[in-house]
Amino acid sequence: MRNILIIGAGKSASYLIKYFLDKSHNENLHITVGDINIKNAQKLVGDHENASAILLDVFNAESRKAAIEKASIVISMLPARFHIEVAKDCVHFGKNMVTASYISKEMQALDEAVKEKGLVFMNEIGVDPGIDHMSAMEVIDRIRDNGGKMILFESFTGGLVAPESDTNLWNYKFTWNPRNVVLAGQGGTAKFIQEGTYKYIPYNRLFRRTEFLSVEGYGKFEAYANRDSLKYRSVYGLDDILTLYRGTIRRVGFSRAWQMFVILGMTDDSYTIENSADMSYRDFVNSFLPYSPTDSVELKMRHNLKIDQDDTLWEKLLELDLFNPTKKVGLENATPAQILQKILMDSWTLAPDDKDMIVMYHKFGYEKDGKKHQIDSKMVILGEDQTYTAMAKTVGLPVAIAALKILNEEITTPGVQLPITKEVYTPILKELEDYGVLFKEEEVPYFGYNHDNV
Repeated sequence: MRNILIIGAGKSASYLIKYFLDKSHNENLHITVGDINIKNAQKLVGDHENASAILLDVFNAESRKAAIEKASIVISMLPARFHIEVAKDCVHFGKNMVTASYISKEMQALDEAVKEKGLVFMNEIGVDPGIDHMSAMEVIDRIRDNGGKMILFESFTGGLVAPESDTNLWNYKFTWNPRNVVLAGQGGTAKFIQEGTYKYIPYNRLFRRTEFLSVEGYGKFEAYANRDSLKYRSVYGLDDILTLYRGTIRRVGFSRAWQMFVILGMTDDSYTIENSADMSYRDFVNSFLPYSPTDSVELKMRHNLKIDQDDTLWEKLLELDLFNPTKKVGLENATPAQILQKILMDSWTLAPDDKDMIVMYHKFGYEKDGKKHQIDSKMVILGEDQTYTAMAKTVGLPVAIAALKILNEEITTPGVQLPITKEVYTPILKELEDYGVLFKEEEVPYFGYNHDNV
């Protein structure tokens, strides 16, 4: 049997593993799932005859190498920073590899060695990055093939809570890594191009420069800019495009409220707070506010942020129980960002019967025969339950489909790559449609770059 090694059995692995289990008989597959917590792997594998769970610590070189040597193909579902050791072993043992993560400098540095061995290292094949690349290139290539010239490309993705599970004032719950949500937008200025003019948004203004979007049946959303949209010009072959913008989707009002934490400094991850474990939530908030012998923490907060008591922003803060004097942080030597994450997880963790939602929205502007045209393309995916989430579906299925097509030698071009060629995206997008992952396109009047607040 052909052995597929999956390293990492986290939240995004459920659909991935199910896909292979369902195809294991017809495709002659054995699925080995390795995780540092073997119970995670066992839960997803169950008692399937063509699958096994193993204890795999990626930092234990001996067991890692042994598992990779036995594999026909390797899928790493580890955090991005841990892929590189797996990748080096895959080069050494001559194994193809698939990840959903952005291509790191270390991964890219393996390109020559990967090509020399004729291997396929497919990366950025999840949802964002992944489905966004493939769905964008499918339309961009079609426009070009029909004689059109691209002048605008905007792309937005959001991991959100499904409407029926949207039960708080923030209209948000954690559907993926909470730490990434808290640290979103940090580490660099957002860069994009608008009508031929370069635009820059520093972190302290990021959440106040938003665009509004509407999705039929799901209402209105907002989006803030991703860190560096400009790097996708060369990736997508859009070096002379006039407008290029990539953003993250939230429900309207989220960004304005999140800006409060940015202003206060609560999203900072660069230093630790003294005696953090013994602090109450109220103490944590007060540590960012001026001293006053008379004013309460609440009054200082409202004055500092210039918000009124009847403002919805204030209601959102109260909902988070930020001013509780008895709830303890309970984290030793924690950064402000870590403490904020702990507080938010109390309110924003999905309940057992909650469902998540993925929303993706592309805008393509192009010129043809002297006229300007626009295509809007939208995708909405709803989760089934806590295991088979929309996030797991849209991350795991593209990874699984790509891996099987590489194993079956339907995708053969060697190198460290992302899914932007027709050889890769055409069959994967077609198969994703069988699982309900598809886009609805419509021709709309071309309005150009129409950001409300940018």
